[in-house]
This record gives sequence, structure tokens and C-alpha cells, in this order.
Amino acid sequence: MPKSQSLRVGAAIVAAAGALAFTTIPSSAAPVAAAELPDGPALAKNLVKKVTGAGVNRHLIALQRIADKNGGNRAAGTPGHRQSAEYVEAQLVQAGFDVTRHEFPFTFTQTLAEKLVVAGRTVPISIMTYSLSTPTGGITAPLAVVPVDATPGCEVSDFAGVTGKIALVQRGACSFADKQRNAAEAGAVGAIIYNNVDGGLAGTLTDPANAKLPTGGITKADGEALAASSNGASVTLELRALREDRTSYNVIAQTKTGRKNNVVVAGSHLDSVVAGPGINDNGSGSAALLETAIQLGGSPKVSNAVRFAWWSAEELGLVGSKKYVQSLTFEQQLDIALYLNFDMIASPNTGYFVYDGDNSDNVGAGEGPYGSAQIEAAFHSFLNTTGTPTEGTDFSGRSDYGEFILNGIPAGGLFTGAEGVKTAAQAEKWGGVAGIAYDKNYHGKGDNLGNIDRVALDRNSDAIAWVTASYAISTEDINGVPPRAARAQSRIAGKARMRAQLVHEDETAAAHGAGCIHANELTI
Repeated sequence: MPKSQSLRVGAAIVAAAGALAFTTIPSSAAPVAAAELPDGPALAKNLVKKVTGAGVNRHLIALQRIADKNGGNRAAGTPGHRQSAEYVEAQLVQAGFDVTRHEFPFTFTQTLAEKLVVAGRTVPISIMTYSLSTPTGGITAPLAVVPVDATPGCEVSDFAGVTGKIALVQRGACSFADKQRNAAEAGAVGAIIYNNVDGGLAGTLTDPANAKLPTGGITKADGEALAASSNGASVTLELRALREDRTSYNVIAQTKTGRKNNVVVAGSHLDSVVAGPGINDNGSGSAALLETAIQLGGSPKVSNAVRFAWWSAEELGLVGSKKYVQSLTFEQQLDIALYLNFDMIASPNTGYFVYDGDNSDNVGAGEGPYGSAQIEAAFHSFLNTTGTPTEGTDFSGRSDYGEFILNGIPAGGLFTGAEGVKTAAQAEKWGGVAGIAYDKNYHGKGDNLGNIDRVALDRNSDAIAWVTASYAISTEDINGVPPRAARAQSRIAGKARMRAQLVHEDETAAAHGAGCIHANELTI
């Protein structure tokens, strides 16, 4: 986590995608019979029973072994990701899906050096994705502390006196890309952004075109210490990364049943960072989504088709999901009823967060497109009813829902926390340890099979199964489209009313005719 559709896999989408290529992998398995799965609430209940923690965990074991065979990671554009995608594809084909590859170009990055030295002391720093690189050995220059206000570093004027210096600025109020761009325009030679909450800061500049300076992130504690004691001190900053053009692909599978013009899309990113195997981020979401798809099957009895997506290059700026949504025409986007996102659902010091679709928390970004509030309520309701208290979390733009929201598609999903720190109140409510990160191994080598809260994995997998199946039956609360059974009953009732009306009219006409004859007879 750094942050198509109507998969009518044919000429229309290929044309819309331009240079983005789609390759279809046909299903060799017999489709699941529609009668095997009940519809309505029974479908959701049945799917929850079928999607087990053990089944999801088996997929995590597979992803760990793939990473171990491929240099310890499953990053986009590497053999580890390709083999992860092939594993997902094989499972889906066996479950009766036709699987589609949506290919796209992206800029691959790999960290080569991360070093910050102040007065002989090394301060841990993380290079931001798409940052420019320093020369080998780094750059040495005075540190310029940017004053903290309501919008630190969000205006060029904040960087007065930084020419030829390395700017130190607090996180918040605007993007990392904006801060380093403003620093560059003011003449800085490098940028260090320190966190405004406890914990490390691993960020992204979102796009290679945004990169103007070598830029890295440090903790709140280190940043505040430097700001208090090291303004004007000579510092050495070395941030270097390999950057090269590569291609990757998203894995897409859609049920063969259900409306094709009111599709429920559920997605997770499959790629890891280069630094580790990515078993929580985001093997957890990917594995739960895969088991949900397998147990639902390729031909369930649903009102609305369900499209499952495993995005690539999310860790490099949400590239796969952006490219996919952008490849669709407006009409193809209209075919999407809603988007469900699952990115990190088993953090070891877990929090049970649901994306804040109605902005009731009034934190960060505003509310999502209409329908997002209803999606949020669906997840809260299931988890709360089954004994798990929840909290909202902001649509911060750090995961694959971003492009869907930007195009007016309602979205929601689950998240168990990354580098943020668990509060005492949350530890009291959920267990775990207050004062440390939800995932202390976030974006690190330690994000392995030992980095998973399997109780959270099981609970959230149940929630994914329930909400996905529920919307497969009806999205009436999202967009007014009723379940097919209800619509069929409405048509039957309508026809019955019409027949009754016609009978009534015939009887009235007959009675009226008889009366006229009687009157005529009287006048003769």
C-alpha cells in the first residue's frame, strides 16, 4: 500500500485501452452450477461459511514461497510478481473463471542507497518513490528548517532562504510532491519530510513527472530533534534508486452470471515492495479476495456480475488501478456499480478500520461519491454484528480506490493499519499494544508469514465475503438497481394488475352495453 470494467474482453475494450493490452486465459474447469449457491441473504451466509481463515492462509503460504524463490519479494515487474499473478490465475481458472490480463507500462524503481548523516550521527531515512537520486556518496549542504504552520511547505514562500540547502519540512496539509516541488522552486538541493505522527515515513511522489529533488522521509521524533538543534548544520544526504521502464499486468476475473451493466468490482493489489515479500501488504487482501472468488465460483446465481481484480504496481503510485480505470470509456465506467478495496487486512497490531465514505469522522479528504456511505455502513454492520468494533479511516488517497472515486464511482473497503500508531483506547478495544505501529514491518523485510494477525485475517475475510455477496444480489441502496428476483416479482405483479384492470374494463363495458340496449328498447 503506498498508497477493465465491464470486462467485456473484446475489441471494444482493446480499442478503448489504446496501447494497453488484454490477453485472455480461457477457463478449463467446468463452471460452477448456478443452483449450487443460493441467492439473497443465503448467498452471503453461505459464502461466509465457505471462506475460511485456513483457506485464505494457504494462499499466503504460496505467496511467501514465491517471494522466497525470487529474491525475497514480489514487486511489480519482477519474476516474483509474475509468478504470484500466475498462481492467482491458475486458481481462478480452476474455479471456473475466464481470466484476463490487463497489461500496462510503468516506471520500475529499486532503492540503492538511503543515508542521512548529521554531525556524524546517522538518522534513518526512506527514499520516496519516484524521488530523484543524489550522486553516489550523496550531497552535503546546510540544513534549512521550514517553520511549522497550518500548511507547512505548501507554498513556495515557506522556503525562504533555502537556496543551496537541504530543506527539512513537516508532513501535512499538502502532498509530498507539492512540498519538494516548492522547495525546488525556492532553490533547495534536497528535501527531508518528517512525519506529523509517531512512526516512520515511507511516501511516494505519485508520478515520475513530479520528482524535482532527492526526497526522503524520517520519523516525527527525528524530525523534531533536527528542527530544534540542527538548523544550519552541515548534513549529508544520499538517496539513490534504480529507475527503468518496464511492463506489468493486472489480473481480472468476472463471473459469467449476473448483469454486465451493474457490476460489483472488488480489488486488491498483488505486488509487494522490493524490500520484502509483502505478506500483509498486500498478500492479506489478495489472498482473502482470491478465496472469496474461488468459493463464489465463476457462475454463481447472482443478480449482478462480480469482477475481481488483482492490481499491479500499486506500490509505485497506484499505477495498475489508475491505468485500468483510465482505459475505460465513460459507458464502461457506468457499468460499474461500486468498487470494494482490500489493502492490508491482517496487520499484526491490528486495527479494524472501514473507509469513511460519508466523512462522518471529518478527517482529511471529504466524503466519497454517492453510495460510499452505504458501503461503509455495510462493513460496519457486519463486523459490529459479529462482535468486532470498528472505526472509520480516511480516503487518504494511498490505495487503489483513488481512481474509482475520482471518476464518481462509489467505493469502500477495509484496512487494518500501516505505519500509524495504535492508541491506548484502540488497544483497550481491539487488544494489541498501544504506542507502536499497527504494522511495525510495513514495507520491510519482516512483512512475512510471521507478520499476520490471523484472527483479523479470518474476521475481515468473512466481511469481504458477506459484503461482496450481498451487493452481488442487490445494489438498490447504492444506485436504485433492485435484485433481479424483486424486479421479476414486480413485473409479475404488474402483469397481474394489468390483467385485472382489463377484466374490470371488459366487465364495465359489458355492463354499460347492456344498459344502452335497455334504454333503446324503452324509447322505441
